[in-house]
Formats: sequence, structure tokens, C-alpha cells
Amino acid sequence: MRHDFLDRFSRLESPIHRLPSAVKLGGSLCIIAALITSPLSYPWFFMVAGGLLILLTAISRIPSKFILRRLLLLEPFVLGIAIMTLLQPGGCIIFLTVVVKSTLCLLTMILLSNTTPFAELLNTLRRIGFPRLLVTVLALLYRYIFVLIDEAERLNRARESRTFGESRLQKWHSLASLVGQLFVRSTERAERIFAAMLARGWK
Repeated sequence: MRHDFLDRFSRLESPIHRLPSAVKLGGSLCIIAALITSPLSYPWFFMVAGGLLILLTAISRIPSKFILRRLLLLEPFVLGIAIMTLLQPGGCIIFLTVVVKSTLCLLTMILLSNTTPFAELLNTLRRIGFPRLLVTVLALLYRYIFVLIDEAERLNRARESRTFGESRLQKWHSLASLVGQLFVRSTERAERIFAAMLARGWK
């Protein structure tokens, strides 16, 4: 099981990593708020913001290939939402606005998650008065996402060891079956966890 694919570089030694987590969280939220509220008619602002994020990436010593891979992995979701804006009047401008702002916001969050361990982020949220229930849910999500990925890898290995020379249609059918099995197992695991939490005094 790999436990570092979400915040793989969060424990490097760099000036950015050594900053207090509250400073990094507050700075990231300020950058995102500024990106969201600024109109695209000020292109210099977005160029400055992009340059600042690239500079922070260089200072943090996070490999640029890793950042690009993460962006490329998440960019289809941005494009999927942005494409729908092309159907309305002035859609091209709105499309460009959504893509630019979303990409810079994603880059900001990738930098935050890979310069700050997730446990420190949760502690910071708890200290600033974030709802305790939501912090607990985030902690459980972070903890069990690795368990689910490990479960999916085991199911996939078992499938590959029992099938040979699949066609494309059979692969899609196998993938759908794997997703269904993972959903059922995840639901059963969630019920067991819920019962265990109730037995320990959770309400």
C-alpha cells in the first residue's frame, strides 16, 4: 500500500515547507479568493499569479514533472465543466475564464497539499474553529482512501491473474465489475466502521 501519493513531497526541506501551516493555508485561501474574484479583463494579474506560483514551486523543490502530471490528471474535470459554458452567449470568454482560474486554483492546492502534511492541515483547521465534525470526516476520508485504493489494487490483481487476452469490450466489462465490487465492499466497510464508532461512544 502506498501512503504518500497524495502528499508525497510534503516533508521535504525547503523554505516553503518550513513555514507554519496556518500561514500556508491562509495564503492559499487568499490567492484562491483573489483569483476567483478578479475578472479576466486584468490579464496582468493572472500572469503575476501564475509567475508567483511557479516561483513558489521552484522554491519548494517539488519536481515540476510531478506538478504537471497532477495538473494533467485534474485538468479533464476542469475542461468538462468549462466546455458547457461554450453553449451560452459569450461562451468563449467564459470558457477561457473558467480554465485559467481553475488551473491556477488547482496549482495552488497542489502546492499546499505537497508542502504541508495533511495532519498539520487538519490541526490548523481545528485550531481556527473549523467544525469538528467536518475535520473528523476529512481525517477519516484521508485515512480510508488508502484502504480503498489497496482494495482496488487487490481486486485488479485477482482479475488479471484469472483472465488472458481480453478484448477491449471485455476489459470495460471487467472494469465495471471491479467498480461494483469495490462499491459493495466500501459500503460494508463503512457500516462496520460506523458500528465500531458507535460502540466507542460516538454520536
